[in-house]
Amino acid sequence: MRREELSELPKPAQNYCNYLLAVRNRSPLTVLEYASDLRTFFRWMCQKRSLLEDKSTAWEKIPMDALTVEILGSVELCEVYEFLAYCADIRQNAPKARARKVVALRRFYRYMLTQKLLPVNPLEHLEAPDSKPALPHYLTLDESRELLAAVDGRHKERDTAILTLFLHCGLRLAELVGINLHDIHDSKLTVTGKGSKQRIVYLNAACEAAIAAYLPVRNKIPGALELDALFISGQRNRVNRGTVQHVVYATLEKAGLNQPGMSVHKLRHTAATLLYQHGGVDVRILQELLGHENLGTTEIYTHVSNEQLRDAQGKNPLL
Repeated sequence: MRREELSELPKPAQNYCNYLLAVRNRSPLTVLEYASDLRTFFRWMCQKRSLLEDKSTAWEKIPMDALTVEILGSVELCEVYEFLAYCADIRQNAPKARARKVVALRRFYRYMLTQKLLPVNPLEHLEAPDSKPALPHYLTLDESRELLAAVDGRHKERDTAILTLFLHCGLRLAELVGINLHDIHDSKLTVTGKGSKQRIVYLNAACEAAIAAYLPVRNKIPGALELDALFISGQRNRVNRGTVQHVVYATLEKAGLNQPGMSVHKLRHTAATLLYQHGGVDVRILQELLGHENLGTTEIYTHVSNEQLRDAQGKNPLL
């Protein structure tokens, strides 16, 4: 994480982000998301409290150094709800995005209280917007096969292995990019997930075959034998998130599956859904596979298909 991405925040917020990284062991990406939500609130506060010397200052240039601990501690609930209304009306934030901002603010103010920067937490009773979790977008079994069949090009073996691991193992983007050769051993993959927590994912025959087909190609790349990264880019470095996203989007488009709502993360949804619907995998096993802390997060994948409903009706004992 580049330090300048945090340096524009008020000092208490900078300290909070460093705390998340160093003590709470949060990933740099998670910390950047928190910082982004806090930054939006701080800029809004500078406007709300008339702390700008130049009223015409562009949003992205609004300085936040005027937000002292005293000003942050004087925030009232009604102001935060006004901020959330601004996010809904002006920034077009959906309930889920606004709820994430509530979480960021709650945790930041809780941190300031524990650090004795505030005598009381003014946001102790802050409520989040109601938001019903939407069913995740995912590919059907046939569509998943079509996606894998559509892989082509000069990096065919690598890209096939990437998509195979997404669809079979339910990996997050950052988890896939971070795979090293030494993480694979005896048909097992050690995955480093959120908060640097590790879990074991067992590789099935399809995954092992895809990796086995890719490794000879990988190892012929000049300098590859000196790298521990499993997936290597055309620039002979570890593939980055952008490269993998391009691979996924390009293959979805080639397969005619670039429907609205599809993304790299939706391949993780697909893996979980296929295992539940077609593999009969218990939701608690899914929880372990996906690396979810809470079972409730996993339960969104247990939506049922029309075929399952029809099959259930056919098993009614009164027939």
